[in-house]
Amino acid sequence: MSKPNYLESLERDGFVLIPSVLTPAQIVTLRTASKETIDLARSGNWAWVRTLPKQFPPWNIEPGANPAAGGIWGVQFLMHPKLPNSPTFIKNYFSSAIIDVVEQLLECEDEDLVMELFNLLIRPDRDFELRWHRDDIEATATAEEELERLKEPAWHAQWNLSLYDDDSLIVVPSSHKRARTDVERNADPFAKDIPGEIKVQMKAGDVVFYNNNILHRGAYVSSKERMTLHGSMGHVGGSNLRARNVLQHGIGEWVSDIDLSVLGEKDQKRAEGMRERLLSMGQYDEKTMGYSLNG
Repeated sequence: MSKPNYLESLERDGFVLIPSVLTPAQIVTLRTASKETIDLARSGNWAWVRTLPKQFPPWNIEPGANPAAGGIWGVQFLMHPKLPNSPTFIKNYFSSAIIDVVEQLLECEDEDLVMELFNLLIRPDRDFELRWHRDDIEATATAEEELERLKEPAWHAQWNLSLYDDDSLIVVPSSHKRARTDVERNADPFAKDIPGEIKVQMKAGDVVFYNNNILHRGAYVSSKERMTLHGSMGHVGGSNLRARNVLQHGIGEWVSDIDLSVLGEKDQKRAEGMRERLLSMGQYDEKTMGYSLNG
């Protein structure tokens, strides 16, 4: 039986939904680790969170302030060495279930992979939505500027892995291959009736990989449980292009201290190489690199 062609779907539609990449036991383990992590964050004892109502980085917290005081919708840095449940998340990030797909999508081998981001998207403390956007192209870009950027290789794979049923991600299929239409360009940033939009329907244990420059938004409901692992991995060929997208989150400050010994020997060796390639990007400089999006 031949392998599914995930790359074909990604290139055609801008996303590919893969069902049941987690076993029931893995879901339970990750839900437990996620709940404990969310409890830590909501109690104000984890500084790296996505705060309401801010949509994009940086999520700056005033020194001495409770990071969760105004409500949160995400927890950053799941592999941080100070996070109690980081070993569970490290094992998932570097698992074959993820990496085998990434290598197909990026058409690469182990030695090409670059460690990037791993975060947790959660039930917000109040209903919250993200505007229509492309992750690395500003809404003010002209059609010509969009097309020029969209022609560039992605050099990374990005995914959402749901631990509970999740239909928060809304996309316009195939919009990663073209500039926005006049309707899309002139629509309300939170419009609910963009032609062709669909909700990506994920069951617990499903993963969706998507081109981060597909036109997409998010709609999060405070009454519905959400634990969705949000990750990305890069290709060494795109180090300069990916540097801002990755390093703007602050990962370079602690990535050297991640304990990769929780992995098996083969996976640890691969992970160490991925980390070294990330570190070779250098340090993030806000003045010269800026942020991908504002808001």
